[in-house]
Amino acid sequence: MRLPTALYHLLLRDGRTFQTGIEILPHLKRLGISHLYLSPIFQATEGSTHGYDITDPTRIDESLGGREGFSDLARAAREAGIAIVLDIVPNHTAFNLQNPWLVDVLRNGKDSRYARCFDIDWSKGRLPVPFLTAPFSERLPHMKLTADDGGQIVDDALAFPLRPGTLPDTGLDDAETIARVHDEQHYRLTFWEMERDSITHRRFFNVTGLIGMRVEDEQVFQDTHALIFELVRNGDVQGLRVDHIDGLADPAQYLDRLAKELPDTPVWVEKILSGPECLPKSWRTMGTTGYESGRALARVLTDAKGFAAIDAAWREATGITGDFESALQAAKDEVAQGDLAAELGQLVELGRTALGPQAEAGDAWLREAVLALLRHFPRYRTYFSDTATSAEDRRIMEETVQAAARDLRTDRVARLLARVVTDAKTPAERTFRSRFQQVTGALLAKSHEDTAAFRWNRYLAANEVGGLPDEAVLDVAGFDRFLQGIAPGHVNLTSTHDTKRSEDARMRIVAISHLPRQFQSLWADANRLPEAEAVDPNLRWYIVQTLLAMWEKDRGDLGDRLHQHLEKAMREAKQITNWTHPRTNAEAPPLAFAAALLNRWNTRLPEAACALIRRADCLSLAQLALKLSMPGIPYIYQGTEGMAHHLTDPDNRLPVDFARVALLDGPKARLTRALMALRRDHPGFFETASAHADEPAPHRLRLLREGDEGRLEVTIALDGCDLPRGTVWPDQGGAIAISWQGKE
Repeated sequence: MRLPTALYHLLLRDGRTFQTGIEILPHLKRLGISHLYLSPIFQATEGSTHGYDITDPTRIDESLGGREGFSDLARAAREAGIAIVLDIVPNHTAFNLQNPWLVDVLRNGKDSRYARCFDIDWSKGRLPVPFLTAPFSERLPHMKLTADDGGQIVDDALAFPLRPGTLPDTGLDDAETIARVHDEQHYRLTFWEMERDSITHRRFFNVTGLIGMRVEDEQVFQDTHALIFELVRNGDVQGLRVDHIDGLADPAQYLDRLAKELPDTPVWVEKILSGPECLPKSWRTMGTTGYESGRALARVLTDAKGFAAIDAAWREATGITGDFESALQAAKDEVAQGDLAAELGQLVELGRTALGPQAEAGDAWLREAVLALLRHFPRYRTYFSDTATSAEDRRIMEETVQAAARDLRTDRVARLLARVVTDAKTPAERTFRSRFQQVTGALLAKSHEDTAAFRWNRYLAANEVGGLPDEAVLDVAGFDRFLQGIAPGHVNLTSTHDTKRSEDARMRIVAISHLPRQFQSLWADANRLPEAEAVDPNLRWYIVQTLLAMWEKDRGDLGDRLHQHLEKAMREAKQITNWTHPRTNAEAPPLAFAAALLNRWNTRLPEAACALIRRADCLSLAQLALKLSMPGIPYIYQGTEGMAHHLTDPDNRLPVDFARVALLDGPKARLTRALMALRRDHPGFFETASAHADEPAPHRLRLLREGDEGRLEVTIALDGCDLPRGTVWPDQGGAIAISWQGKE
């Protein structure tokens, strides 16, 4: 199989449909793109901006163009010589009343033909549905019963199906009758705040509106993937990207089944590798979607001495001591007992059942032990199953127990629970093992990416998905080792819909490590604003970096985007406000400071900011040159052929003017076209050529690739100095030189 020259990610929805895909095909072909990667296309919640809240996996979303529209895109792509990669979501579907499978379960309970599809603990009785805006007793006077669709309980715009035979002939508006009918249902309507204490379904992270699917069940796997298999087998789809594979009960089993059904189809997995972690060798996949590549590129382009200066200045300004790992452990405790309180409670109950009464492990001991194990678990998860175990996973669990023991009066219960994970034998032990391995990933994601990474504001370039802020720098030797580990089918990603900052915004932050004095000048200037005094210094530090990252001249939406992003950042940090109970009074001073700083920059952009932006532009080109030249498959997120200075979701989902993008002629667009042309003309070279990084002179980073077809040399001046002209780049003087020497 010929590997892709590049994946181009088109984010559908918000006005982007299959017709959008058809319209950009000529641009992609000129660019040298071989594979168009589409975000989920299956029927999703009405108004969804992303498509990961699928309501019916057997249908293609009508808002995108439906089955006919997708067939038109597939046909046009084939004619253009471009393959299609689909983003599939096996882990979850939408937990709402637009999901017909779920509605059937609400109506028929465990007797529903779809009951086995959903990860629900029916041993706890009726399924809690936390959709009400107030406790049931308060909403009861506003409810009514109707005969629509076989009978419903209606609360404003929500209509819940009735169990067959439970609709009374009279009293449809009588509160006592409604309460009695409600008690006869397979579900129990509750206040939304009860989700922390009452839910019995597995959810995606802390999102109660997304319910886990039991794809480990062969029939569920077939039911949820039938349309995917059909689209691949009829030639409309040529590759798959699996969303959040760590959420599945048994990722290896899932990939084996997928490979059995689609043996010739390349599959990539969204898997976040922490630190030195490697993808399990037994997994039948081309590789990950590449967060680790973006992390490595940011680290190798970070200046070590400048980073040390930034660290010192940040600690002096904020008074913060310690390391990120300590901050992460504190965040884990908060998230486990807050956002994931339901999951923590479930693990305690499952642990009690798994250990049995003979262990004499009370709830207090179980809760302390589970919390300690979760707090010290160092990565997303292990992969123990009935058929698989690894020395690496056993080492991880043993190190976790050793670390947890330091927090406990006795480690007896923690060791018993760890033994259940590593050597489960009974059904109850297997259930605990499965859920523990699913929860560790959810906890790390919520505590690292969505909490601590918005608190540890020293150097935001290191606060990426899968990033390690305590390891913000990578030397050239380390980058060389990273290159050796890249498989040809691995994806190299620098921007996507999930990254915290787009690739060029991230390089603005990397630039402060190259010019720390200029950043400290910006910091000092910002602190002179009257609005600064009312804002915590650590949050001020975040705001200054953020404005630098997103700044674009004459961009009229900066104020709204900055406001929305900071509102999200403060609520994710959960220190002065939060999502469920926002404190707008606490949010107001930081937002006022940010608005004042933006106004100052709009009036006159400081020279220090200009210098940082100039250096960041060079670093963006360096990042691009490395990504398009190193082993693996480049991943280009929509619109990033040109400079893109976006922040985290939803900012990175902003509409793209593809007509304008196709005409871009700035340095980044030209460099993209030049290297993509080289990849298109020499695909075998980029699959098989050796790759090494070295430092031929001070402040120089060189990537050298050699193979049967030729020799590629990419040299970067990390101090921004001009280099001798290369044969491929620059097309003018610059800090990146790329030379290609072909062999006859």
